Amino acid sequence: MSDFAAGSDIIEIDGIEMVRLLGPQDRLLTRMEKEFPLVDVLVRGNEIRLVASEAVDAQDQVVEARRLLLELIELVRGGVSLEADDVSSVARHIEAGDTGAAGGTMGEAILSSRGKMIRPKTAGQHNYVTAISENTIVFGIGPAGTGKTYLAMAKAVQALQRKEVSRIILTRPAVEAGERLGFLPGTLTDKIDPYLRPLFDALNEMLDPELVPKLMAVGTIEVAPLAYMRGRTLNDSFIVLDEAQNTTPEQMKMFLTRLGFNSKMVITGDITQVDLPDASSGLRLVTKVLDDIDDIHFARLTSEDVVRHSLVGRIIDAYTVFDEKVQAAKASRAKSTTPSRPRSAR
Repeated sequence: MSDFAAGSDIIEIDGIEMVRLLGPQDRLLTRMEKEFPLVDVLVRGNEIRLVASEAVDAQDQVVEARRLLLELIELVRGGVSLEADDVSSVARHIEAGDTGAAGGTMGEAILSSRGKMIRPKTAGQHNYVTAISENTIVFGIGPAGTGKTYLAMAKAVQALQRKEVSRIILTRPAVEAGERLGFLPGTLTDKIDPYLRPLFDALNEMLDPELVPKLMAVGTIEVAPLAYMRGRTLNDSFIVLDEAQNTTPEQMKMFLTRLGFNSKMVITGDITQVDLPDASSGLRLVTKVLDDIDDIHFARLTSEDVVRHSLVGRIIDAYTVFDEKVQAAKASRAKSTTPSRPRSAR
């Protein structure tokens, strides 16, 4: 690798690694140029040249782009199959000053499914996955797209494959905005299926789709509404409760007390997306009740951990700012309409 010269830098890389680094249709290269708009990324043979524009801060971006490239090269050499969003994830590590952290975060695969490696892609996701390994009960709380449920289910499949548990139980409350079970057509099973479909979809991504029905038939995998958990003791199981913000406080207590021997629970949800009519969320309450109990961990993910389209993180941030303004306005109105106490006569 050459030294810096005339506002540019050259990085040499093996031909096969170069193909893996650039990605299909040079998608990774395109994403890198979006991350560093003041830098031209030129590829010729086994060399990548970073050329700074004439802008004032361009040279600083060359330095950052070089760090990003070196991180990505190390990941490729470590066998990581990169996607375009991974470039942005590693860039966030670089921006935060965590040089080398991406390798530790993204280098650990939970499991491999049909050639696809499932692994945490952000520091928050890495901490979440680590907490699941180290604690009996973990709450994954955060906005949409942060991988709360997907990573929890991957850990469940991993535990089953390693024979750490004998079954997986996936559940969620049958509550959605604007609909009730009675309004949906078909039998009870037909009514429940739309609520559980996201869990089935994730299972089919992680396991052979032909194997899933067989495992369900023998009870090794169970996907059921939360109401079906009442009165049971769940031993030797990995249990995932999804959409937990839509549980009532009574349902949450009922679910947590189903925990049996050699079992692990992961509860996921977004406390800003409560669809209950009275907005009394069991997930919101449990963060206050169980926060100080050993072997129970609360993993809080943020928009920085979103691994969907990059716009999703910005949408979440925009709504967060809007909600804060609304709450501040409500508090201000409430304060202005509160009658003042009359002064006592002296």
